[in-house]
Amino acid sequence: MRYSLRVAQENKTAAAEERSRAGLCAVCRHSKQIESSRGSRFYLCQLSATDPAFPKYPPLPVLRCSGYTPQV
Repeated sequence: MRYSLRVAQENKTAAAEERSRAGLCAVCRHSKQIESSRGSRFYLCQLSATDPAFPKYPPLPVLRCSGYTPQV
């Protein structure tokens, strides 16, 4: 297997794993991934800054969200 093909497949696998762990937040335009000094990852919902209906750090995985906008 060629190196570039293997890396592409590994990236797809990693993205799929992240999507299953975080749900919609993994691919939402309003989500910002925060990593702690201990290596934990959290998703900050930037909509929470202007709308109290959105939690700052939603419990994962997020399966439905009225503010979800896919990344371009």
